Amino acid sequence: MQRLAVYCGSSMGNDPVYAETAIRLGQMMAARGIDLVYGGGKLGLMGVIADTVLESGGKVYGVIPEMLRSHEVAHTGLTELHIVDNMHQRKAKMTELTDAFVAIPGGIGTLDELFEAWTWNALGYHAKPFGLLNVDGYWNSLTDFLDNVAGQGFMSEARREQLVVSDDMDDVLDQLADRYTGAEGTVTW
Repeated sequence: MQRLAVYCGSSMGNDPVYAETAIRLGQMMAARGIDLVYGGGKLGLMGVIADTVLESGGKVYGVIPEMLRSHEVAHTGLTELHIVDNMHQRKAKMTELTDAFVAIPGGIGTLDELFEAWTWNALGYHAKPFGLLNVDGYWNSLTDFLDNVAGQGFMSEARREQLVVSDDMDDVLDQLADRYTGAEGTVTW
């Protein structure tokens, strides 16, 4: 696994542990030689992790829609910044650029990106692993809901088990790396 897409908030959230997590994850990624693929902004957790990976000697690939370029304030100091027309192209380009996906705390955009990556995996557009870094129980309600979805028969247990969930950063990265097959997938639009 050489590149990891990190989905996270364009704000900082209310607890300093979220920014601390973005910093630690960025440092750990750079130390492991894993480049960052992310949404291209310089605000919030997005900016924190991008700056950290860069400061730690790693490469950062941002993808931002023209419409959000000023709203999320595009980061201009990246290894590469891809400007796309819309959110669909953003998610497709991030999928093309990455080997795996992980979500740290964020809002509806983070959820949208995670669930679309999962859906595209289920539909066979790619075979890349994905997961949640469960910072201080941030994702507990979501994982309980997903267990209910599977329990009610709207998702198979195998599909539910595809989602890597851990509160340990090393564990998340190790599991994603273990599940990464190197297969490019069949992303076609």
